[in-house]
Amino acid sequence: MGLKIITVPDSRLRQKSIKARISDPEVVEAIETMRKECIAWEKEHPHELSAAMAAPQLGVNKRVIIVRDDLDDKDNQHFTALLNPEIIKTDGKIERDYEGCLSIPYLYANVPRPDKVRIKAELEDGTPVRIKADGFLARTLQHEIDHLEGVLFIDHVKDDPKAFARMNDKGDLDPVDYDKEVKGNKELWPDDED
Repeated sequence: MGLKIITVPDSRLRQKSIKARISDPEVVEAIETMRKECIAWEKEHPHELSAAMAAPQLGVNKRVIIVRDDLDDKDNQHFTALLNPEIIKTDGKIERDYEGCLSIPYLYANVPRPDKVRIKAELEDGTPVRIKADGFLARTLQHEIDHLEGVLFIDHVKDDPKAFARMNDKGDLDPVDYDKEVKGNKELWPDDED
């Protein structure tokens, strides 16, 4: 099939995903490709960690995500696949932090999210799991599950001109010109009316 990471404005990123079955060859291929693509992308972006990915980012409309096993260790390149993940509950304080995305490779945003989450999902072998997460893992899980709903991280801060940034070659985030680069950008929001 030759799956590759897709980027905005590809309309497949805005579709709601359907239930995944591990017996589906497309799901098996997507999981394998997501793992490879995350590591390959990371090699080209020395200041960034490839934390996770969702199948829609490969144009695969199935409810599958992968999450890095250790979000603090770039040398640990093992990812766990979760099928049909679902948020059961969010809790805690609303925290703001910068998020990026392989499907919007040039933009970051300071996104508010609950700092605790509980999800249920299935592992690759079909084992049901429940996960309680906080901090960066909670944020990562919410970001990826958003993908399965056709929601991108930028949607949470669409009208906040101060939320957006771009990474410079030193790995620092610099503010962007909201009016020129974000507001009304048909690449980011192709269905917006002016």
